[in-house]
Amino acid sequence: MRRDETRMLRDAGPDSALPLIGIYEISKVLGSTLDLEQALHDVLNILSSYLHMRHGAVVLVQPETERLEIAAVAGMSLKLARSGDLHYPMEAVSKVVQTGIPMLVPDTNDEPLLARYLEQSDGLDDETVSFFCVPIKTTGKPLGALSVERSWEDGARHVFEHDLRFLTMVATLVGQTVSLHHKVAADRSRLMEHNARLQKQMEEIKPAVPVQGLEDIVGNSEAMSRVFSHVQQAAPTKATILLRGESGTGKEMIARAVHVLSPRARKAFIKVNCAALAESVLESELFGHEKGAFTGAVSERKGRFELANGGTLFLDEIGEISSSFQAKLLRVLQEGEFERVGGGRTIKVDVRLVAATNRNLEEAVAKGEFRADLYYRLNVVPIFLPPLRERSGDIPLLSMYFLKRFNDENGRQMTFSEPALLALQRCYFPGNVRELENCVTRSATMCKNAVITEMDLSCKRDTCLSSVLWNTNRPAVPAGHPAAVPPAATPFTPPPVASVAPQPAPAAVPPIPPATVAEDDNAELEPLSGDLSERDRLIQAMERCGWVQAKAARLLGLTPRQIGYALKKHGIELQHL
Repeated sequence: MRRDETRMLRDAGPDSALPLIGIYEISKVLGSTLDLEQALHDVLNILSSYLHMRHGAVVLVQPETERLEIAAVAGMSLKLARSGDLHYPMEAVSKVVQTGIPMLVPDTNDEPLLARYLEQSDGLDDETVSFFCVPIKTTGKPLGALSVERSWEDGARHVFEHDLRFLTMVATLVGQTVSLHHKVAADRSRLMEHNARLQKQMEEIKPAVPVQGLEDIVGNSEAMSRVFSHVQQAAPTKATILLRGESGTGKEMIARAVHVLSPRARKAFIKVNCAALAESVLESELFGHEKGAFTGAVSERKGRFELANGGTLFLDEIGEISSSFQAKLLRVLQEGEFERVGGGRTIKVDVRLVAATNRNLEEAVAKGEFRADLYYRLNVVPIFLPPLRERSGDIPLLSMYFLKRFNDENGRQMTFSEPALLALQRCYFPGNVRELENCVTRSATMCKNAVITEMDLSCKRDTCLSSVLWNTNRPAVPAGHPAAVPPAATPFTPPPVASVAPQPAPAAVPPIPPATVAEDDNAELEPLSGDLSERDRLIQAMERCGWVQAKAARLLGLTPRQIGYALKKHGIELQHL
């Protein structure tokens, strides 16, 4: 504060508007720095100019211990005050903090609680010292107290209420600042603890099932636990395994785990993507060719079946091969023998086959697009891999796993904020685990800070194009409407075909059909509206059927067990009519 303003404050009477200048200067000091101790010291200096203050102190309650501690002083030593050498009247201040009632002692000689404190006073014989102490608080319990000693010459008239009112306003400003600093400190501490916890999880991240071969498969959901169980049970056998699931669910990793957990682990693991090769090229890749078999065949070449002899052959996208090649593949699976392209010598091999597809093979068989005999030869031990939306609880773990791998590859030390992980967990991810990995890598690459926040995600900046996959041709709906929620893509429903492996319990409910005609005893019911969301169609069906699950299941084309899962999934309470 400038010298002229200080002089004006000293000379101002109690009814002057100049106390507002003091409030203004104090508010500027409190809002100009994040150093709370320095701000409180500057406030006491302003009070010293305005009140002719001899001594002043700010005492605060420590959030961790609930004990009073002197935070700032004026006119005395902070070190001596904290050590107790000055006998600061902490007992009197404690009463003010406990009761929230200001203390006013016009003459400190009349107050026993101040006796020891005054013994060291350096006051003059012809002056009287008064003691003010007001609670520092906002709306809750006091956060501390502000104490001031003011002196005047004997015989001088003084209105103490003006000083008390002024100090109460100052204490309120101080209380707001202290409260804000406490909140900032608490948020910072919470953020540091959260980051430390995430860092520890990322450093110690382990698969849910610590089994050799499954170390790189992250997930602890019930759906993945069933997959792990089926893999461990089927891997030691020679049975053909058919992996079913959407693209990006990790079928190749499961196939490799089957190989590692089998007796063939020391032999080769050969993989072929059937959808990436033309039929003629695929035949040469799988069976090999003789020299001169076709243009460009300048030497003899072994096929993937021969290379995988004694080991495991993984045929990805098996549902994409042509009808003519299906017959050739069927012979190999049945007889374990084949001829190279352009050759006549029969070659016998011992190969464990693991196939994978994201197609509905049962529908393809019904349409004549896939041979039924090959289907039965492949569908010995089916293992169904759940889409990521059906195991959203694994998303935080997978996200931290991918971020840890990004950090290792790029020499970074990045972490996720908790809101960011929650936002990822709410995402639809039509591309499943592969899309989640891309999302994490993209966010980590473009993030400028060490912590990836919710606003660093593409979906929060309207730059995520994956939503186009499910938004295309969808009618516009108001924000917050149930239909605005990303619809569950049609998951593969296990067919009622007998197999040697136990069928897993349904992890999720098939989508409710948009329009279904009632049958049997519900024949009089009208078809359900196709414009409603899945949850609304489910409620509509239950209401039409008098909340009888069996009838609603027939109306929707589901089983009673599936509709029970659907009601639980959407949080719909049964009505008792």
